[in-house]
Formats: sequence, structure tokens, C-alpha cells
Amino acid sequence: MSTHPQMSTFGRVAVLAALATSVAIPPALGQDARSVAEARSIAEEAYLYGFPMIVGYDVIHQYFLDPKSGQFKAPINTLHNEARVYTPKDTGISTPNSDTPYSMVFLDLRAEPMVLCMPAIDQARYYDVQLVDLYTNNYGYMGSRTTGNGAGCYLVAGPDWKGTTPAAIKKAFRSETQFSLAVYRTQLFDAADMDNVKKVQAGYRVQTLSAFTGTPAPPKAPEVKWLPFRPEAFSTGFAEYLNFLLQFAPATGTAAVEKPMRERFAKVGIGAG
Repeated sequence: MSTHPQMSTFGRVAVLAALATSVAIPPALGQDARSVAEARSIAEEAYLYGFPMIVGYDVIHQYFLDPKSGQFKAPINTLHNEARVYTPKDTGISTPNSDTPYSMVFLDLRAEPMVLCMPAIDQARYYDVQLVDLYTNNYGYMGSRTTGNGAGCYLVAGPDWKGTTPAAIKKAFRSETQFSLAVYRTQLFDAADMDNVKKVQAGYRVQTLSAFTGTPAPPKAPEVKWLPFRPEAFSTGFAEYLNFLLQFAPATGTAAVEKPMRERFAKVGIGAG
């Protein structure tokens, strides 16, 4: 994910200073100078930790959660193809490519994995699929440089999945968070090539694992009451947004190394929920 276009380095420093000054000191920490300094230090660390997640949520909210955003693409688990190049009117992300039309899908991995199937693509045409979790970590790629241009289906599972990968799956990826963004890029050679890009995009498929295997679907995950995105998410509302996102980001698997850090965050009211 790119740095939020409206948050300069100076702005981030100013926010950190305000946050450190205004943070509430829980009774458990006491009110002596050392405890106040500790709370401010923890709040600063939590802000730096959570800032990329909040930037990512801003993009996700515009693209997949708010149909009135002006940047909306598609509902959750629905692939959206853009058979065009981006222009300055595409403000959801800061620096999109102009030679690789995009396809995107926001994956809900809570109930079951999702399966992303690719068609056979001409060896001369570059493509990739970038997998990004809610931390904004890139945890996997499909495409010309990694899995090749041959046809294949790939499984994307969340942190809680304990199933078996079907034999028909070419490769499995594990997201550390329960939601994940998949960003497809399909090379465009020139303006006359757009119809060929459309044909490639038409071959992209996204479905649940149960639909892929033809087996009964598991119970649906609970509905999420998504937070409307407000500018305060980068300042006074930062804790609310970070806490909201952390409920989908368990400190398990490779993320278990974060448990001591999250215990520190809990001292100033930062935690999942």
C-alpha cells in the first residue's frame, strides 16, 4: 500500500505529538511521570504500527464497502475488472500503474478459503496477482514471475482455516488476517491491445472453496458492521479504527511474535474489538 496522499511526514509527526500529549493514562499505570512517559511511548508505537492498516482500510472502504465513495469497485468476494488505464480521477491509491489494467477483489476468509483461478496467458504478456493482508503486508504473488503463465487455481486461506488443500489446487497461500485484498495487473501493450486484455480478464475466476469442490458450504461468518471512514481515523479516532481492524488480525501463526507488543498496547486501550 502507498502512503496516504493527504498525510505528510510533518502531519504524521504533529499527530504523534498530539496523541502522546492527550493519551489517557489508565489507573493501572498510575500517574507518576515515568508512567505518563511510558503511556505516551506506547501510544506513539501503536500509532506507527497501525498507520499502514488505517491507510489500507481507507482504500478498502472506498473500493469495496462504500458504494457512494466515487471509487467503488465491487462487493466483498466479487472480482471487478477495469478494462482501462487509470487516470488522475482514480484517487483511491496514490501511484497506480498506467500500463497494467487492474482487477481487484476483497476476500472474506473467515468462513472458508477462496479459490482464485487463472486462465492460460500468452507467455509474452506479463500479469500478476498481489495478495495483501490487513496489515498491508504482501504475503504472496501469482503470475508471470512466480507461478508462471499457465492455467491454474490457487487457494487463499485465512489464519483460522484447518482444512486440507485439494489436489486440484496449484498452490495455497495463507493470510495472517481474516480479510485480504487481491490486486491483479494485466499487461497492456498499446491502446489497440485492450480487447486482448479484456479476454484475459474474462478468464479470471474467484469462488469459495466449497463452490470449487462442489461440497456443502460452511455456516456464514457474522455480518460486519463496517466503520464509516472519517479523516479522524488518522488523528483522534486512530485507536477506534485500529481496535476495529485488530479483531480481524489475530496474533497467531507467524503473527504470534506480536503478542508482547500487543500486551503493551493494551495498557493504553489498544486491542482487538
